Amino acid sequence: MTYDQLKQTALVQFAQLGYEGASLAIIANEVGIKKQSIYTHFKSKDDLYIQIFKDATDCEIDFIKQFVQDQQSQTLKDVLFRFLTEYLNRFEQNNNMKFFMRTSFYPPVQHEEVIKAGSNKFVDHLEHLFTSFNEQHLDELRPDVTPESAALAFLTMLDGLLVELIYGIPERLQKRSKQSWSVFWRGISSESGE
Repeated sequence: MTYDQLKQTALVQFAQLGYEGASLAIIANEVGIKKQSIYTHFKSKDDLYIQIFKDATDCEIDFIKQFVQDQQSQTLKDVLFRFLTEYLNRFEQNNNMKFFMRTSFYPPVQHEEVIKAGSNKFVDHLEHLFTSFNEQHLDELRPDVTPESAALAFLTMLDGLLVELIYGIPERLQKRSKQSWSVFWRGISSESGE
């Protein structure tokens, strides 16, 4: 129980304050233990941080897998648009995503290689998931657009919007999201006049 409480409390601290700003003393206090007791479960702050990052990576992948799985009967257009909208909104509502994105964009120097590996694992899973989903909706794609190229274009758009989400302002994010979606969909869609 304490192990899980430590990870959950630390996740919130790291999501809000980053690696440098999070305090083991505060984490321990919030869990109701002494700071030294953390070392019963984790070797160091670094060990705790890396374990939470690995869990966060898996959690984000599982969230997206479940999202896509739950949408199997929907059109490609509806699923991609809904995912884009819901995933961007998830950042404000979910500490796991906030931590994962913050860590992926601002990795502590000493953990840069581990973070890059986790971030690449995440991107590879998304690329596979969306390519597979696109393959099931070939009738919605233009004949000259492959499922893989549609997935890569979609994920590139998502990357840009995530950067805007983290660094920009909500109004600009909303404008960029709306405009980039419109151009993206017209570029891949077999629909005429959209």
